[in-house]
Amino acid sequence: MINREWHLQSRPVGWPKPEDFALVEAPVPTPGEGQILVRNAYLSVDPYMRGRMSAAKSYAAPYELGKVMQGGAVGEVVASNAEGFSVGDHVLHFFGWREYAALDAQHAVKVDASAAPLSTYLGVLGMTGLTAYAGLLRTASFKEGDVVFVSGAAGAVGSQVGQIAKLKGAARVIGSAGSDEKVRLLVEEYGFDAAFNYKNGPVAEQLREAAPDGIDVYFDNVGGDHLEAAIGSLNQGGRIAVCGMISVYNNTEPAPGPRNLARLIQTRGRIEGFLVGDHYDLQPQFVQEVGPWVASGALKYRETVVEGIENNVEAFLGVLRGDNTGKMIVKL
Repeated sequence: MINREWHLQSRPVGWPKPEDFALVEAPVPTPGEGQILVRNAYLSVDPYMRGRMSAAKSYAAPYELGKVMQGGAVGEVVASNAEGFSVGDHVLHFFGWREYAALDAQHAVKVDASAAPLSTYLGVLGMTGLTAYAGLLRTASFKEGDVVFVSGAAGAVGSQVGQIAKLKGAARVIGSAGSDEKVRLLVEEYGFDAAFNYKNGPVAEQLREAAPDGIDVYFDNVGGDHLEAAIGSLNQGGRIAVCGMISVYNNTEPAPGPRNLARLIQTRGRIEGFLVGDHYDLQPQFVQEVGPWVASGALKYRETVVEGIENNVEAFLGVLRGDNTGKMIVKL
């Protein structure tokens, strides 16, 4: 049996190119003592993976050249040498970018395929969902009555941030996105009070029009001009949670910082970055609160599904381009 897996061949400079990667055939691994063999059904591609392709020191170890990459995946156990795991169980793990993965059972979490579609455990009920939940409620200290602005609002994290804010009593939720179609989605399906296409004009002007009385919370997925605009519209005591800065991930030179940071003195505003890995203690609370919203349809989600492991790199590049609506997933 052959196992296809993606290797990083060279470290991208600027935008990653297809030739930076190689789809390699290898034997299907045999699980050792305490391990399970998983046939992956869905793979996750996420913006943070771009950082791991660089050799620069960061919060996660760089991918090794010539070695299979990693990422979120969900699949079925097809062989087990570990107590508590049986053939036929479905599990979530972080050995994606391959068709079959042998891993220590301690690195897998069982998921219920009858309670929700398997793919949701990579998105709305998975890491991206918890990212939205923790960033909004803990890092940004959201409270009822806040005016909330979300950039990258049609993405997997952003769309959930806006909806959770509405469900928790936000006074107004504004989102930015990169197309008129996504703007309509935010307002008509996700229930945002206002949204704008950042390509249609300066972000600061469009934000002031959408939030004439300012904002209390900004959930940042984009950085750049969005962050500067948010600082400019921040109310007294406003909070900014920095989740991602996709606008600068492929820059070859450092991006200039916001030019209006002095405004934080006037507003007593706060900017704080966060990583979802620091907030896994919220997982039980997250599932308990968000799960019923998803089941009832109160919290809506979308997935952009790409078929075939041979298209994994193209799906990843699509995330960087903003091609996806909701969570980008590769179906094997």
